[in-house]
Amino acid sequence: MILWWGKKKQPDPKTGETPVEPLKPGEKPASPTASLDQQIFGNAPIAAAPDLGDDPLGIRKAAERIAAERAAEAAAREASVLHKLNEGLKRSSSRLAEGLAGLAKRKLDRESLDELEELLITSDMGTKVASRIAKNFARDRFERESSEDEIKGALATEIAAILKPREKVVDFAEGPKPRIVLFVGVNGSGKTTTIGKIASKLSAQGADIVIAAGDTFRAAAVEQLKVWAERANARFISKPAGADAAGLAYEAVELAQKENRDLVLIDTAGRLQNKTQLMDELAKVVRAIRKIDPTAPHDVILVLDATVGQNALGQVEAFRHTAGVTGLVMTKLDGTAKGGVLVAIAEQFDVPIHFVGVGEKAEDLQPFSAETFARALVGLGS
Repeated sequence: MILWWGKKKQPDPKTGETPVEPLKPGEKPASPTASLDQQIFGNAPIAAAPDLGDDPLGIRKAAERIAAERAAEAAAREASVLHKLNEGLKRSSSRLAEGLAGLAKRKLDRESLDELEELLITSDMGTKVASRIAKNFARDRFERESSEDEIKGALATEIAAILKPREKVVDFAEGPKPRIVLFVGVNGSGKTTTIGKIASKLSAQGADIVIAAGDTFRAAAVEQLKVWAERANARFISKPAGADAAGLAYEAVELAQKENRDLVLIDTAGRLQNKTQLMDELAKVVRAIRKIDPTAPHDVILVLDATVGQNALGQVEAFRHTAGVTGLVMTKLDGTAKGGVLVAIAEQFDVPIHFVGVGEKAEDLQPFSAETFARALVGLGS
């Protein structure tokens, strides 16, 4: 399981004991075994059970049972994530599935390769991706007859290869404290909701958060973010409509430092139709933040709406140079057949993809997995 928040838990003020966090994938325990109490009652992964002879107290069996239960819970969580992504991408995958069904059970000739390339273009993957995949299919599968699942599997492999270099799970516990995260994107991209979802997940894992409603031109955005902040038990800062967003950002960082908070999540305006004014305002926000912390912002996350299709490429271009984007979130994948645009973005821009959104609830925002996304996009499921 990937943790959203990697901070080590503080000792419990009543017991003085420090809960043990689960290990990340591939991480080894600091010692051969955790204490037996931690194994049975804490969060430590179960290491090799101690040698207790005939185990008269049943401690070994208890430890093994707990390990099995935790493994089952982790598998269930993973299955839930896959299910949500598969359901969310149904509109995109069904378009591909119809076209791929027509290519199955016949030899892959020049005509069918042209059909494949056209299918990928109309699925919003773009001409570069379509041409690259068609060439690889021609090299590996030309004049061969394949089943629909074989074609889907091969296509998923090609798509995952494009997406994999952009796969990056961000650990908000790393770096300075407070870690300052700026969210950018056009109005309607799901930026405000994304901040709320991330805040909810991080707060549930122990993060102490300040949320700043920096889109001071939209009263609805401020109110929406306030509701999310209350749900996440986060400190919320806002100003009257039309107030200076840079001043608000400055106050949020200053407050977080004084109160020893972990994170500052800052919303920004997204009026891309007036690009010069928008970018000037973003630059002013960054300058204000750097008066307090010269290394900030530590993350600039661009939130994209999948329903805009190829227009998302222009948004990445617009924000990448002027706002110093460090990562992407793709939202509303459950409401469009244009999910393939994420592949086009990965092909064209060297920008990490952190999360994808497939619904309105906090749990519907998931860390991005190239392989899982590719399989869901072509309709292969888990």
